[in-house]
Amino acid sequence: MEWERPTGVRTIVPWLATAARLLLGGVFVVAGALKLPDPAAAVRAVRAYRLLPESLVAPVAFGLPMLEIAVGLALLAGVFVRTAALASAVLLVVFLVGVGSAWARGLQIDCGCFGGGGTVAATDTAYPTEVLRDAAMLVVALALARRPRSRLALGGSFHEEELSRAR
Repeated sequence: MEWERPTGVRTIVPWLATAARLLLGGVFVVAGALKLPDPAAAVRAVRAYRLLPESLVAPVAFGLPMLEIAVGLALLAGVFVRTAALASAVLLVVFLVGVGSAWARGLQIDCGCFGGGGTVAATDTAYPTEVLRDAAMLVVALALARRPRSRLALGGSFHEEELSRAR
């Protein structure tokens, strides 16, 4: 005898996935869009981490916002959701490593997560908040990668999956 999920769980899971998609997608689109108008600030932010060779600083600073926007738009539209959720999880791990490294090395920087970035006063760092925020979003991204079917998605819906099971 196979265990069947209660109807309430089957009803709420796709809506939770939709909320996760919209939250994560929105954050990534906003983060990327806020970096685009000031490429010099993006370069300063990437350079401030002191993790990349100088030859990679500009390509990362210019490419990261585009990648964030692409991943965010895929999540918002509900296309390639598992792939976009996994990509966002990888980005969040990279962000966590970068922020954690800066914190551990005593660097005094603004993460540049939503534009800006670079060296700041010691009182202006927010490492615990940044780590907590990125870790929470990583949990959401991993949950969405595990259960990508959601409502209001262009790339297939939970309803279509239920119909195919019923046949």
